[in-house]
Amino acid sequence: MTEIPDLSGRVALVTGASRGIGYQIAKQMAAAGAHVIAVARTVGGLEDLDDEIKKAGGEATLVPLDLTDMAGIDRLGGAINDRWGKLDILVANAGALGVISPLGHVEAKVFDKVMAVNVTGTWRLIRSVDPLLRKSDAGRAIILSSGAAHSARAFWGPYAASKAAVEALARSWADETKNSALRVNSVDPGATRTAMRAQAMPGEDPDTLPKPAETAAKILPLASPALTETGKLFQVHHERFVSYRMPE
Repeated sequence: MTEIPDLSGRVALVTGASRGIGYQIAKQMAAAGAHVIAVARTVGGLEDLDDEIKKAGGEATLVPLDLTDMAGIDRLGGAINDRWGKLDILVANAGALGVISPLGHVEAKVFDKVMAVNVTGTWRLIRSVDPLLRKSDAGRAIILSSGAAHSARAFWGPYAASKAAVEALARSWADETKNSALRVNSVDPGATRTAMRAQAMPGEDPDTLPKPAETAAKILPLASPALTETGKLFQVHHERFVSYRMPE
């Protein structure tokens, strides 16, 4: 899964694009020929990304947007439809960690924020762009999850629950669209040298972790028009797809 796909002429929406894995995915997709719609709260990070993309000869449209702005997400879908009439690639990367804490100590406002960004925001995004992805000849949806969704480690409750929910959304969406040209997959990026990782693991040596650009390069092939897998979890660390076991 290391071959760089040709994304020439394709339109890609990447959330959480101002830093970390999202920044690198957006940059690499633009380098592969896609017009990138870069979404994030941080304007400065988006402008840095735009500079990097333009320097390499690529194109981007910047969208400063907080994914708790549900009406804003709805407007985004409408704007994409008006300008391009379709969407080829969705990378739902934006996420909130919340706090690493016993469940009983988590403040309600923190729990609600994690769910609003990670779950409700992702669902609203799916709802907004699903018709646009179906108009593509090879729509691709890449939903960022986490190993926490499966390990459910102590003190990671809100984040783990949110990522498990996001995977469930992706699986249902994949099943709904399995007879179409749209392919939907979740991604567990594994430990990566990001600000969120540093927040979660403050004692960890960041030099022992892959950089976001390395992780992004392994995710990029999931946007390929040649991809056939859908409804699966791609584990970047192992470079493999995992099929969910469906009930009998």
